[in-house]
Amino acid sequence: MSDSATYGLTTGAVARRLGVSPTTLRSWDRRYGIGPAAREDGRHRRWAPEDVAMLEEMCRLTASGAPPAEAARIVRTARAAPGTTGTEVPGTAGPGAVPGTEPGTRVRSAEPGTRVRSAEPGTRVRSAEPESYPGRPGGPRRDRPEEPGPARQPGSGNGLPLGDVRRECRGLARAAVRLDGPALDALLRDAVADHGLVTAWEEVMAPTLHAVGRKWESSGDRYVEVEHLLSWHVSTALRQVVPAGHRSVAPVPPVLLACVPGEQHTLPLEALAAGLSERGLPTRMFGAAVPAEALDAAVRRMGPAAVVLWSQARSTANHALARHVAGSSFGVKGARTRPLVLLAGPGWAGRTPEPGTLRPGGLREALDALSRHQAGVRAAPPV
Repeated sequence: MSDSATYGLTTGAVARRLGVSPTTLRSWDRRYGIGPAAREDGRHRRWAPEDVAMLEEMCRLTASGAPPAEAARIVRTARAAPGTTGTEVPGTAGPGAVPGTEPGTRVRSAEPGTRVRSAEPGTRVRSAEPESYPGRPGGPRRDRPEEPGPARQPGSGNGLPLGDVRRECRGLARAAVRLDGPALDALLRDAVADHGLVTAWEEVMAPTLHAVGRKWESSGDRYVEVEHLLSWHVSTALRQVVPAGHRSVAPVPPVLLACVPGEQHTLPLEALAAGLSERGLPTRMFGAAVPAEALDAAVRRMGPAAVVLWSQARSTANHALARHVAGSSFGVKGARTRPLVLLAGPGWAGRTPEPGTLRPGGLREALDALSRHQAGVRAAPPV
């Protein structure tokens, strides 16, 4: 019996290590030939270190958006390459790397039905060469009637209830379940760069966060670590957003952003702060559960053009506080002004906004409202 079969890992152990289901590993083996190199008849699969390295590369490629069939082809080619020994997979240089490419080459998320190919050092690859339909057996697309591949597909391949989502969303979910921090950083950075902050938040980040949250709620204490890691990396990506086109920050009073007392959910507010930063508008973020007294002091000291109050649940929506902030005034005598107050989040739903307040329907609507308001605001010195 070979050492690999004797001392290799079981399918269950490898699945736990990679953050995928054992069924997924068996499916990859059966459908794409991504299985242990050494097998013993009548015995369970045993995965040697080089087999695990191959699976890790398969996970990295699918997380970057490559279809499983194409990722498997690349991995099989790497395993068959002459001179490949031990646990080495040629060309792997971190998250998003592809076997056969030079170090530093990064592959963007593949469009459905496209082939990811090797490239020169430092290039970003998105090939338009057609291959097969995602999820269907068969030959090249040119042998089939022309029809567009789906931009969205259901499921994530990792047990998270994603539904009908972008390919980048599924890759992000896979990386989160694997607890792969570097891959999360790369995928989030690409999502913002490729689609802009609003689309990246609404169609990639938020759906993945919601799916992890639903999985956690339905699985007892499982997936808590996944939610914490994903939330941290999303927050990091949002804080790294810079003004588009290298524009400077506008010389206007800032927008004050705060969660109401008792409210701990900050990520949607961080997304708004990132969107304002992308538009070159100044902000001051005060974060979670800001006490009413502290919020009042900050408003009077800063003289903000607008105040955004986030409430995730009706139990935290403090309408009296919102009225108080909307009635605050500051500036020199004879030219005092009041801030526009945006009531953001689902907690404010069900009541008509009061004078001096707005309730935007989403991130883009909030950004547009604040941009219009800032365009007509003149800086007023605080008292």
